[in-house]
Amino acid sequence: MGKRGNRRQSVVKLRLYVEGGGVRKTSRSACRRGFQRFVEKSGLKGRMPEIIASGSRMNAYTRFAKRSKITANEDECALLLVDAEGPVRNQRSWEHLKDRDGWNRPDGTTDDQCHLMVQAMESWFLADRTTLAKHYGQRFQESALPSNPQIEQIAKIDVVNGLIRASRSTTKGSYDKGRHSFEILAKIDPEKVTAVSSHAGQFVKTLFKLTGGQTPAV
Repeated sequence: MGKRGNRRQSVVKLRLYVEGGGVRKTSRSACRRGFQRFVEKSGLKGRMPEIIASGSRMNAYTRFAKRSKITANEDECALLLVDAEGPVRNQRSWEHLKDRDGWNRPDGTTDDQCHLMVQAMESWFLADRTTLAKHYGQRFQESALPSNPQIEQIAKIDVVNGLIRASRSTTKGSYDKGRHSFEILAKIDPEKVTAVSSHAGQFVKTLFKLTGGQTPAV
């Protein structure tokens, strides 16, 4: 992993900058809790990264880039996790973000430090439809969700619209990112997600590698 490759083989402190949470303190707290629970259930309990809910994608990238400069010579590693916002066509994560958003990879950072939710965080929800149905309860229409099992191939708009249609008759109401997303994220099964999302699998593997844990079979 570049200049700090040897040191990264041992346990380091991780700071994970994630997209989400908006600008309100309560929303950012919900975002942190959702990602914390997902990472914990991935097998990282006891070796958890510090999760920074950063609001917008751009803000997450900016904060990550700033922190990565500070930690260039320390036993600390900054990671970035944002929505891809579209298909990732056989590209590395930094290449995708450069092509789509014009974001440059900060000097001294590596491919292992950038991760994508493809095509969006909501895509992960489709991997665990049982949990979705339990979350929304009666009158949840699973048949309204996109049927393609290859979740990374489903356009973000189709994922979100499917969630809205499937949940609109439930007592919780139609899917709303601000009210529902991080509560669902905390409940879904990471193993089901990594089984159908190669980018999610790589994200979890990287967390294990950087924290010195045994890499999961994903």
